[in-house]
Amino acid sequence: MSKIKNPILFFLLSLLTNISQVNSQEVFISNTQNRTFTSLNGKWKYVMDPYETGQIGFMPLYKNTKQKDKTDRVEYSFDSAQTLWVPGGWNVQKPELLYYEGSIWYRKTFDKENIAKDKRYYIYLGAANYNSTITFNGEILGKHEGGFTPFCYEVTHLIKKRDNYLIVGVNNTRSKDQIPAKVTDWFNHGGITRDVKLLEVPTAFVSNYFLSLNKSTLNLKTKQIDGSLTLTGATFSQKVKVIIPELKVNKEIIVDSTGTCNFTISVKNLDLWSPKTPKLYKVSIETETEKINDRIGFRTIDTKGKQILLNGNPVFLKGISLHDENPLRRDRANSIDDAKLVLGWAKQLGCNFIRLAHYPHQENIVRLADEMGIMLWEELPLYWGIEWDNPKVLLKAKKQYTELINRDYNRASSIIWSIANETTPTKARNEFLKAIAEHVKSLDNTRLLSAACKKDQAGDGNPENHYTVSDPIMKYLDIVSFNEYLGWYGGLPEECRKKTITSSANKPIIVSEFGGGALQGFYADKLTRWSEEYQENLYIENLAMFNKIDGLAGMTPWILVDFMSPLRQLPDIQDGWNRKGLISEKGVKKKAFYILQDYYKTK
Repeated sequence: MSKIKNPILFFLLSLLTNISQVNSQEVFISNTQNRTFTSLNGKWKYVMDPYETGQIGFMPLYKNTKQKDKTDRVEYSFDSAQTLWVPGGWNVQKPELLYYEGSIWYRKTFDKENIAKDKRYYIYLGAANYNSTITFNGEILGKHEGGFTPFCYEVTHLIKKRDNYLIVGVNNTRSKDQIPAKVTDWFNHGGITRDVKLLEVPTAFVSNYFLSLNKSTLNLKTKQIDGSLTLTGATFSQKVKVIIPELKVNKEIIVDSTGTCNFTISVKNLDLWSPKTPKLYKVSIETETEKINDRIGFRTIDTKGKQILLNGNPVFLKGISLHDENPLRRDRANSIDDAKLVLGWAKQLGCNFIRLAHYPHQENIVRLADEMGIMLWEELPLYWGIEWDNPKVLLKAKKQYTELINRDYNRASSIIWSIANETTPTKARNEFLKAIAEHVKSLDNTRLLSAACKKDQAGDGNPENHYTVSDPIMKYLDIVSFNEYLGWYGGLPEECRKKTITSSANKPIIVSEFGGGALQGFYADKLTRWSEEYQENLYIENLAMFNKIDGLAGMTPWILVDFMSPLRQLPDIQDGWNRKGLISEKGVKKKAFYILQDYYKTK
């Protein structure tokens, strides 16, 4: 074999080889809020990596190289670098990073004085956008793809009492083989956008568990809770207890050396979770060496004909769409206060339902929705431009759905998984989404499946004023959903009076998007674009049109609050904001807010 003579090429190849040969220890650990952990949030040092090589001056950034003496050449320094707040997108923290797309390497140093020999330690990241390389004390732990789901790596073998350094390289460069792909209508917040924790668990620990109400027992006096759990690190059979004090449950389970088991629990006098009575039960999972607490609600969600049934009763989903931003901070949402802000607005609007668009939102919002009694639609950004014929993209989608389902399975508020938004039917796309539908259902059959479909246009085989929804993937869905922007992207709002909409499936229908833009504070007549009056009239006409749909079971208009988007550049109107919100980025309600609020009072 010939030798590589170019030292730069040799270094880059060796670096790529080292990364590709990492023995990944990525695992999933649920309910990290209620485990023993050390928060690693706060100020992190950072070094930019604009050429995305993972090194500066031929020196790997993850090695945290420091000058040994005055003769030593080192061309970067975390010690003297500037800082970024974690969690948080980098774009809004520094003016020069506003539209930066590329790589930044973050470093956090910390001590861990009390390292127990009978414990295991994991680095947990709630999310980082989009590709991440995770290293600890100079060793590469692994790489994670996906900007909105959590991931975790073990560091038990590397952690020390003092001077630990966690270095994470994050790259938010858009690519056609990613999820989402190249073009989106939201802001590409880069960086470590959610909590970072050092988890401490026993050598054998319950890494995940699922509990749900068996829908076949809904109408029985004695109901059944179906459960499963995973015990990581188990080398022999162990006892695990599931305790629900209020229901007098103290269930002992034997988990064999495979580390997994399924079980059932019979309960009486179970109060079901619903928006009106969002009942949550304290649940404890206990082994000889750990106790995990959670608060879980039990409900069923189903369909019958063109109705959605919550706990066996018809429910109308009074919803709104939402992006995972705090508009007041102009940053990705990441805290319980961020969740309280937007869920509070949704409650004022009269919502019992929110579409978390177009990607998994922070876990805080899902847990708070449990407490507040707000049902949720969750989705991945299988959006514009996805490479449907790329098997690697399909694998990425399956992995990201698995991470999302693992995180939120126990949340009663989450009732719908959505598998696509505004995607054009083709053979490759249909096969891709069928595979995703089957994958999601194989992991979780306790929720409904939907997708925001496109409709067939009037005049395209239809009468002039009639639309139909007949997407081929509808056969795999429980709910038919579609987006409709009549009065904004086509025609004027009054044209809604002539239109009718039907579906070719005998299934419930959700209008997953409609709306139009308005600059808060700009007042004119109802024919003047961007005025609050135009948006107000658009809502009046659209609501009247949708109200005539046979099987209408809910809606999630676009959108609760104005959100950041580089696609929206109209000076003095948009200025980088999508203005379809019912609330401005300053938190001021527009006229259309009150139109929808009044409509929901009638439902």
